[in-house]
Amino acid sequence: MGKSKGINKFKSYLSFMDQPLKTAIILGATGLTGGILLDKLLEDPRYGCVKVFSRSPLQKDHPKLEVHLGDLLSLSDFKPHFMGDEVYCCIGTTKAKTPEKEKYKAIDYGIPLEAAKLSKENGIDTFLVISALGADPGSGIFYNRVKGEMEEAVMGKGISRTYILQPALIQGPREESRPGEWMARKLFSVLDVLLVGPLRKYKSIRAEDIATAMIWLANNEISLNRIVSDTIKDLAHA
Repeated sequence: MGKSKGINKFKSYLSFMDQPLKTAIILGATGLTGGILLDKLLEDPRYGCVKVFSRSPLQKDHPKLEVHLGDLLSLSDFKPHFMGDEVYCCIGTTKAKTPEKEKYKAIDYGIPLEAAKLSKENGIDTFLVISALGADPGSGIFYNRVKGEMEEAVMGKGISRTYILQPALIQGPREESRPGEWMARKLFSVLDVLLVGPLRKYKSIRAEDIATAMIWLANNEISLNRIVSDTIKDLAHA
């Protein structure tokens, strides 16, 4: 039995080696989760090219990396280069950084929607986007409502493999100072131990787990389109 198992593993490895290398597209690679995701994809042998579309230059150099600089609010300008196998949309802003509601919505709703539109037009059948736990188009909270509207609009594009990740509070080292989030992280370091059973999905989650789960989803099949925070953790540690 041991010999047979070894042969099957070797056959699986050969099958993997025969697969063409994939091209991934990332939006939001300068952010916390997007930056971790970028590093993971550059190290992943299944990918031969990682395209980053960004407003700001990246302090990174890698033979797999292809950076396209420009205004993401005019994402359609990138259409000739927006070609690949998978799109990872990690775009997001905060009320502190973008106090104007119209601009906030242009970023958190407009960019993911335009990315989904380009993906559909360019024949990309795998689209992953980070939303938020509590996203609801009918919510009275502006942030949750925008995320909910974004989810509906993205799903409406009909991309066959669309995965919307709904994390709770995201933990991880950020370059910019976010006093509100710092306070929330301190609070959740105490509350997390109390969030069990049905409340488990409200536990804070590491950006590393989100990035790992996104890559897992892009390379495996799952019946869900919306993946809540505790399931994201489960996939990251599968």
